[in-house]
Amino acid sequence: MTSNRRTILAAGLAAAGTLALGAAPALAQGKRKLRFGVGPLLPTAEDTRKAYTPFFAHLAKELNADFELFATTDWAGMAVAMGSGQLDLAWMGPWGYIIANNSTGCVALATVKYDEKPFYHAIVIGKPDLKVAKFPDDTRGLTMSFADVGSTSGWLVPTWYAKEVWKIDPKAFWKYGEGATHAANEMAVQAGQADMATDFDRNRNAMIESGKVKPNANKILWTSAPLPNDAIAVPKGTPQAFIDQVQKILASITVEQARTLLPPHYTGFVKADHAAYESIEKAGIAVGKIKRKS
Repeated sequence: MTSNRRTILAAGLAAAGTLALGAAPALAQGKRKLRFGVGPLLPTAEDTRKAYTPFFAHLAKELNADFELFATTDWAGMAVAMGSGQLDLAWMGPWGYIIANNSTGCVALATVKYDEKPFYHAIVIGKPDLKVAKFPDDTRGLTMSFADVGSTSGWLVPTWYAKEVWKIDPKAFWKYGEGATHAANEMAVQAGQADMATDFDRNRNAMIESGKVKPNANKILWTSAPLPNDAIAVPKGTPQAFIDQVQKILASITVEQARTLLPPHYTGFVKADHAAYESIEKAGIAVGKIKRKS
């Protein structure tokens, strides 16, 4: 990224953080303040901040610390924040984590579980009346909306499949667009503004359950192999004692606790390291977005 891009993203993170300062509980003076970050996991930064504040408040309490929570609208901004010392810990999408790791050396310490599973799937959704016997063969020439290039399921994985499995150029094969949020992709297909769009199964389920998308507003045309769920990551150089402490706290969260601390369907965490995200790293290298480490 250019220095200007880094500056803009860092400023954007700071602005998002300003909105989230009220999330910190009123703890006694003298406690250290930890800076937590969470990426665009829900339709808006404010939605994300509200949904994830209970978790970060619990983590801060267990660490005997105060906290600030920064909810961003750009996965790349998390990488900038990690590299510039603006964050002590972040909840990151798999690809967002790999981007940050590749550029800053940050490390994963845990993976979140969804319905007790540490993995999920990328999907392509389409209008319910589409007749697709074989994907992507039967979709040539249709409109397709990919998500932001920082999204694992919405951009990286379908781009990798297009290159390595389907052997197509998405920009030539479809009427292609990119850069939308996952929520926007769901809404675009529901409204008939796009024939198809990328998403991930967790988001589709959540939007249907919340009533934002009707169950019959789209159908799943393609599903990926399992992908590692979101990572909890810390900057390069974080003391091992802090990593061990956080891993212990996260591993102790029960399914019952998760119902009050985490958004629906998230049921806790499993200990992880960088190796858990190796498949995502390989995909990023294959599509030319990151370089192989020497």
